[in-house]
Amino acid sequence: MSAGHDHGIVTAGHEKPLWWALGLTATFLVAEVVGGLLTNSLALLSDAAHMGTDVIALAISLVAVRLGRRPPDARRTYGYARMEAIGALVNGGLLFLVAAYILWEAVGRFREPPPVASTGMLVIAALGLIVNLISMRLLKADSGDSLNVKGAYLEVWSDMLGSVGVIAAAAIILATGWTLADPILAVLIGLWVLPRTWTLLREAGNVLMQGVPPGLDLEAVRRTILARGDVAEVHDLHAWALASKQPVLTVHVVLKRVDGDDAEAVRRSIAEALEDLFGIEHVTIQVESAACGGESGHR
Repeated sequence: MSAGHDHGIVTAGHEKPLWWALGLTATFLVAEVVGGLLTNSLALLSDAAHMGTDVIALAISLVAVRLGRRPPDARRTYGYARMEAIGALVNGGLLFLVAAYILWEAVGRFREPPPVASTGMLVIAALGLIVNLISMRLLKADSGDSLNVKGAYLEVWSDMLGSVGVIAAAAIILATGWTLADPILAVLIGLWVLPRTWTLLREAGNVLMQGVPPGLDLEAVRRTILARGDVAEVHDLHAWALASKQPVLTVHVVLKRVDGDDAEAVRRSIAEALEDLFGIEHVTIQVESAACGGESGHR
């Protein structure tokens, strides 16, 4: 016995801010790459590399949003909701690669710091910061609802921090002539991004591995079901997420006494309790008079 629900969870509202952010970022990327090459600034090139991954990440996020809106079909009965997690996983991988490249490049510059055109570096980084702040504002509202948009938001957030770092490095070089500030800031940017990228990858991996959604206590769910006086046993309790905000739960419930009308009433009551207490809208409950297959101890 189960309750029917619509699996389509990706809204068109996620798409418009992604398009705006992509347009702004792609337009400025060209200017930042040219500026980084002309000024010979690793910090600026690292920021340009982050902005390049921003463009890729935003494009991936847009594809994921569009695919995620596709309805379920005969081959994919849950639809394409997990494209959200796949997009976040790809974005996290890109961030790791960029951070690794910048750290590697910085090692060479520590040995032999090249001259840096700090004035041009400062101007370009300031413009990049403005673009990043606008993109962050566009994506922030949806970053709490979609793991995919969260990945894109993290990309832009790390790039914003990179722009701040480049501005700081340029100011130091202008004031003191100390060109080592350039690779040092680049390394700090890379080290700041890595742990946040790992968090994103872990969340996306948990969705793809059908892990229990964060914040959901399965034992509390079990206790809630068993608290009913007419429930004798709970087994085969499983919970996972189609996407970051779409928990799904299946459970077998053994009743002390089974009657057709009573079983349906119990099922509906449990489903309502799980939605009210845990926010789980999609629940499949199998009501039994005895544990199926004699596996009463299976949890």
